[in-house]
Amino acid sequence: MDSSSDTHSRNRCAACYREFNRMEHLVDHMRVSHHSQHDPRCGVCGKHCRSLDALRDHLGIGSALPKAGCARLFTTQGCALCLAFFPNPTTHRAHQAACQLSRGPSLSQLTRSMSRMGVQGHGGHGGAVALGCKMVGAGSDGTLDVCARVCIIDENEVILYESFVKPLLPVTQYRYEMTGIRPEHLRDSGTTVKQARKRVEDILLNGEQPWKIRTARGGARLLVGHGLDHDLDGLGIDYPAYLKRDTATYPPLMKTSSRLMSNSLKFLTRSCLGYEIQNGGHQHPYDDCVAAMRLYKRMRALKHGPKGEEKGCTGPPPASVAEAFPAWRQRELERMSPEELLRMSKPDYRCWCLDD
Repeated sequence: MDSSSDTHSRNRCAACYREFNRMEHLVDHMRVSHHSQHDPRCGVCGKHCRSLDALRDHLGIGSALPKAGCARLFTTQGCALCLAFFPNPTTHRAHQAACQLSRGPSLSQLTRSMSRMGVQGHGGHGGAVALGCKMVGAGSDGTLDVCARVCIIDENEVILYESFVKPLLPVTQYRYEMTGIRPEHLRDSGTTVKQARKRVEDILLNGEQPWKIRTARGGARLLVGHGLDHDLDGLGIDYPAYLKRDTATYPPLMKTSSRLMSNSLKFLTRSCLGYEIQNGGHQHPYDDCVAAMRLYKRMRALKHGPKGEEKGCTGPPPASVAEAFPAWRQRELERMSPEELLRMSKPDYRCWCLDD
């Protein structure tokens, strides 16, 4: 009986704790699961989850079916924002004061330095900037999105460029209740889409030639945002995918039910940063930029791997699952322990901790 139980426990996934009758089934599970040291993990039991949403369900945050033991301890020693677990309530309370952020300053309180076109270098490169746009409606029914306001900030939440933009198409729906944009704002702006595109591109390229960033980053900046493709399309900008950091498509921030479904920026800001945005009224793109940048910096700062290991990343993920777990190595893989299989696995996305 004991021998059978030991044999079965050896086929337990070291990440999600799912158990298999045969070792070959565990190897097949690792081929398709993409478990890695980058998964969000429960600080109580160590279980890996596919996303922060799944981890919240496991810990009982907004879920009716948590794991009882983990949820009970997490209530007094865990942070509901960053989902970190602390050894005692005292350290937990000290952490909470710093973890919960407040909304960024209003536009009237900001010290604008529009002539400043750079941020401090980050890792020898141009650092990261966040882009946000507000759209108005064009077309006969006002459903065609066209960019009417743009904002771009640096990592210190300083505005590098902000302006109303005159759309190329006639505006049929200003969406004033959400955007606060009136006809006179666009009429008096003086900034065309072409001029706004040139300013934004200058900030992103940071002195690099456009053709160079297709193969090597150089001094070009990482671009952060939520729904970046939509904003870039509105400005007519084509930016390489490897330089984009989109909080709408980053797997740990996406919904549990489907990797193809994105959480809204409003939800992510409330659940991960602890404050509210987009609560009606006139929404400035600066608030979206600040929220996206703070989410990016929080995810970039996460530590992965076993305790005592600074980063679980040793390089980019393999090109395919077959590269990490090739079929011809089946017998060799079956002789490995679940922990060894987990150590050699990689995520199916590029973890943002590599930017740090």
